[in-house]
Amino acid sequence: MLSRVRKKRILKMMNPDLDEKTRLIQIALEARKNAYVPYSHYPVGAALLTESGKIFIGANIENAAFSVTICAERTAIFKAVSEGERDLQAIAVVTKNGGTPCGSCRQVMAEFNPNMKIYIADEHGKLIQETVLKEILPGYFGPESLVR
Repeated sequence: MLSRVRKKRILKMMNPDLDEKTRLIQIALEARKNAYVPYSHYPVGAALLTESGKIFIGANIENAAFSVTICAERTAIFKAVSEGERDLQAIAVVTKNGGTPCGSCRQVMAEFNPNMKIYIADEHGKLIQETVLKEILPGYFGPESLVR
């Protein structure tokens, strides 16, 4: 649960005067503070923008049974989808060293928008990479792959 002070900080970051990249990276930096990473000590934060303008945050959550650990990107996506959002536009991911989304996260993103913008930043909020999903997941398996 976010504290009242942190909620205010996140709401302030949703300032429409900031450009999309900066706003999402700042929110992802804040979301990163919620990571539960007692094993890897590698906190990740994500901020996902939907077509409706809503922003969903996520943090990675580890588990002693490593296979059930969930990444920050999927946390944000699943929150958005569970609230009825399907048109995902952009995501900022903040890691210690600018690491990119894992294969599972990329596949989940492809389900909703292979053209999704991805902003990768380090723990100081410095933009490391700006790309679109289909550039980092060529030949993805999407809904159209199931057409008979």
